[in-house]
Amino acid sequence: MLRITELKLPLDHPESMLKTAILNRLAISPDECLSFSIFRQGHDARKQQAISLVYTLDVELKNEQATLAGLKDDPLISVTPDTTYRFVAQAPKGLLERPIVIGTGPCGLFAGLVLAQMGFRPLIVERGKAVRERTKDTFGLWRNHILNPESNVQFGEGGAGTFSDGKLYTQIKDPHHYGRKVLTEFVKAGAPAEILRVSKPHIGTFRLVSMVEHMRATIESLGGEIRFQSRVDDLIIDQGQVTGIKLADGETIASRHIVLAVGHSARDTFNMLYEHGVYIEAKAFSIGFRIEHPQSLIDACRFGPHAGHPQLGAADYKLVHHCRNGRTVYSFCMCPGGTVVAATSEAGHVVTNGMSQYSRNERNANSGIVVGITPEDYPGHPLAGIALQRSLEAHAYQLGGGTYDAPGQLVGDFLKCRPSSVLGSVQPSYTPGVHLCDLATALPDYAITAIREALPIFDKKIKGFAMYDAVLTGVETRTSSPVRIKRNSLYQSINTQGLYPAGEGAGYAGGILSAAVDGIKVAEAVALAMLTP
Repeated sequence: MLRITELKLPLDHPESMLKTAILNRLAISPDECLSFSIFRQGHDARKQQAISLVYTLDVELKNEQATLAGLKDDPLISVTPDTTYRFVAQAPKGLLERPIVIGTGPCGLFAGLVLAQMGFRPLIVERGKAVRERTKDTFGLWRNHILNPESNVQFGEGGAGTFSDGKLYTQIKDPHHYGRKVLTEFVKAGAPAEILRVSKPHIGTFRLVSMVEHMRATIESLGGEIRFQSRVDDLIIDQGQVTGIKLADGETIASRHIVLAVGHSARDTFNMLYEHGVYIEAKAFSIGFRIEHPQSLIDACRFGPHAGHPQLGAADYKLVHHCRNGRTVYSFCMCPGGTVVAATSEAGHVVTNGMSQYSRNERNANSGIVVGITPEDYPGHPLAGIALQRSLEAHAYQLGGGTYDAPGQLVGDFLKCRPSSVLGSVQPSYTPGVHLCDLATALPDYAITAIREALPIFDKKIKGFAMYDAVLTGVETRTSSPVRIKRNSLYQSINTQGLYPAGEGAGYAGGILSAAVDGIKVAEAVALAMLTP
């Protein structure tokens, strides 16, 4: 088959125009085109009066080679790549050792799934609860101000991505098409088939819950085992080789191949690794606030007269500004038609994040407005970034009134350096609630200065972005892991053999899709290592 990329058609084109466009692009007659399918569909909204749909198409022809030869100078036409996933190994019958996977976020789930599909019967341990029980605990914080430190937005089956927008796109290089494997498995688990073709696929929280349960059932049907409420408190290491884990209840489980997929908020685990001497280093991350606008404002600014068109859905945005003080401010984890959620995992701390359902039909748009920081901002210790996160989150808790309400401020007041006392037209979506105050002390001075500079600049790109009534909610500190657990070319820790740091918590991913892809890569490395004498 041949692949055509960047084929643009009007937003409201008739279905027949698609085949006509294919025939014209390939300069062929109708009888030469046997079939075609849409591999990817997106839109180009740079010209609001003439928004176009952009297609990547796979076309089956009678005489593919002759057609391709005549189009060899067209960079947008090529042979369709083979995206079929092929397992790198198969466990022999009677293999006694079982690999252990710590964590059931996207990385841990896919590491466990692929190991199970290859016959290695993985044991997956998760400190939190199964996803439906975890959902109840999460709502306990959102609705009743009650936090369960072991079962919340960060900890439990599905990981932090379960309570997010469910975005399934990434900028990682993926020459082996692992991302296609991830999307295909998600569809098998109940995701809408459209995620295989839309340019910015997303699922939403409620659908993710049932999908995670389906993936768990698949792993178990293949001989894998998943244990919930089984926090790993210690690693057993013998002369630089990991030999097992110790659970919080004192049970020890032996294995010489352990995948560490704990997510970016497993601070106690990071400390345990540091005390064992596992090589760990501070890593850059970002801090900031959540900002909320009416979704209708974002739609109008991005799509103009086509706002609300069913082919376009709720509009998103991506913004960045390089400030005079050397900092970079950018939008993070933009959630169209979503809500701001309480995402702490520690008592006496406030953390924000964003979430959307599949429909993306809530009244507000939200995103993180965050400032990049580096280990130079928190020098002296590999875990100093965690200490900075904790201090900001604890201060946010106090600014919010000490009840898990989040501190908030109107953008207009923030820019004028005065506290807010009354909400305007934008009603914040964060629950338990928002306590209006002055956010000037919620972040380091350099971050406050940078955000105050960036917001008016962003307003020039999206008119109304710095509207007086838009709401800032603090604080956003869990943008990514503040540490990296370095690994070698075999995906093992550089100084602890048999330990496979993986996913976002280890510093090797930044979202659902990239974490899942990393889980697949690590699973392959584990399988090959277990078959090597």
